[in-house]
Amino acid sequence: MHLVERRTGDLPAPVQDAAATSTENRGMVLLGGLTAADTSTAAILVAHATGARDRGVLPAALHDAGAVRLGASTYLFGGGDGSKQLDGIVRVEAATGATADAGHLPSPSSDQAAAGLAGTAYVVGGYTGSHWLDTIVAWRPGTSARVVAHLPTPLRYAAVTAVDNRLLIAGGSLPNGSASDEVLAYLPAEHRVVRIGRLPAPTTHAAAAGLGGVAYVVGGRGATLGSGTARVIAVDVRSRRIWRAGNLLTWRSDLAAATVGTRILLAGGRGPGGAESGISELVPTTTATRTVNVYAHDRANMLAPAALSAVPRIYVPNSESATVDEIDPRTFKVVDHFAVGQLPQHVTPAYDLKTLYVTNDLGNTLTPIDPRTGTPGKAIAVDDPYNMYFTPDGRYAIVVAERLRRLDFRDAHSFRLHHSLAVPCVGVDHMDFSSDGSYALASCEFSGQVVKVDVRRERVVGVLDLPDGRAGMPQDVKLSPDGKIFYVADMHANGLWEIDGARLKTVGFLHTGAGVHGLYPSRDARLLYATNRGEGSISVISFRTRKQLRKWWIPGGGSPDMGGVSADGNVLWLTGRYSGVVYAISTRTGRLLAKIPVGAGPHGLCVWPQPGRYSLGHTGILR
Repeated sequence: MHLVERRTGDLPAPVQDAAATSTENRGMVLLGGLTAADTSTAAILVAHATGARDRGVLPAALHDAGAVRLGASTYLFGGGDGSKQLDGIVRVEAATGATADAGHLPSPSSDQAAAGLAGTAYVVGGYTGSHWLDTIVAWRPGTSARVVAHLPTPLRYAAVTAVDNRLLIAGGSLPNGSASDEVLAYLPAEHRVVRIGRLPAPTTHAAAAGLGGVAYVVGGRGATLGSGTARVIAVDVRSRRIWRAGNLLTWRSDLAAATVGTRILLAGGRGPGGAESGISELVPTTTATRTVNVYAHDRANMLAPAALSAVPRIYVPNSESATVDEIDPRTFKVVDHFAVGQLPQHVTPAYDLKTLYVTNDLGNTLTPIDPRTGTPGKAIAVDDPYNMYFTPDGRYAIVVAERLRRLDFRDAHSFRLHHSLAVPCVGVDHMDFSSDGSYALASCEFSGQVVKVDVRRERVVGVLDLPDGRAGMPQDVKLSPDGKIFYVADMHANGLWEIDGARLKTVGFLHTGAGVHGLYPSRDARLLYATNRGEGSISVISFRTRKQLRKWWIPGGGSPDMGGVSADGNVLWLTGRYSGVVYAISTRTGRLLAKIPVGAGPHGLCVWPQPGRYSLGHTGILR
């Protein structure tokens, strides 16, 4: 079964490292955790798919505890309060928020995980404040907690769930500072731990839940902060089969997970912007297909915390003058101007939305910009950065080295080269990602082709020759909101090829205008704006009907090239590639609001801030 994440609601406030388990009425109870300020909380929350409400408070603020539901009651095990580890077992009534002491663990501990089987709670691993634990502790109400088995090695932050009368234990942190990739199972009837197999990569701080007799390990990270993953890994404990079962919308660690009916409810965690408040569901693909909207978080003014602190600016890379102009979108005036490396092509938001990067193609550098002030920083050496994207898990930047005919996977923060992928085409330059982030389609401007890249394996898995052959000049690539169609602008064909990415097959064509180049969705994801650079117009296309609704012409002609939509959705900002200007166009009327002189050869303009939780790159592909 393949699972897809669907965002459904929000917690009252961001929280990570909360203990969690399911409730009797198709919900989840969250106990304690760490707030956005990284302090412990005593909150008791009851969450459902669409939201959550406060139910009460614990006897003490804590985080990194374990929780198990036995019968009608929830039991909380240990945890840390920021200064010491706790040994208490607390009964919590989710219906009322009432709490009571229920017992004690063999030793105070935090960083453990817990699950229940046949009326017994099992607490796995943990940390006492001085040493790591390799124990599995069993407890039933009215009895004393006791150690019933030992792990092969001490573990903290393992992913634990119960499935098929076994306890699944996956990953976790090791005493030597690394993360484990081992998948273990505890067999209560035999009081022993067996090895099942290995995760695709060392993983800790993940969540786990069972569904349909299969255990799912959700998210997590590597041994270091910033190494988060969006993977969902399935484990069939009985057959010992392990496989990739999907992806989260963005990487998250330290999140809460609980099985609710035929789906897995997720809440909170730590993502690219810190502690998260989102509630979502992992559902089978067939259940989620009709409700997919890849731009659901890009609606008007849905700014992430990292973007809220940015000063509103339009960043314009002037390719021929090796400069960047900054425009105040309120006054339509250039308010700053600075030099960058040779042939700047695009301004790209970082995955975590905290930095903008100017891709200086012939200068072989990236110029970082602090969006809080608009101030440039020290250049970063990178080979041939024509364009730049980020993998959907945020781990790598993909530098599009057009001249060198390759895609360079680099660390998303240090930009140290991880893997250089040669592409079997000429002029690779623009790309977009599938709705699940598993693959990307990249256009090859000088060979009339589109290549399909497996993002996880970092390899080309298909090449599509466009119908107009080698004369084709494919440019920008954009995914439809339902994730079914990739639109590829072709300057030679003067229209958009409609491509089924899964089958890598051309399924249609939409004529727009001469020299079509850039593609930008509206904030409500109803419309697609296509810039016809060769005739000075913008085509307005319906995603639903896949037809052109109208065309806006720039008075006096022009060369609309690349840009983006304002955060409120009211203005389409575009560079005039051969006109040395920037156009501001009303998305309500198509009227030209301003024509602002800038440097020579303005190209990949970036509107900032923009709505969305994370950036996949280019001039602002946000999800």
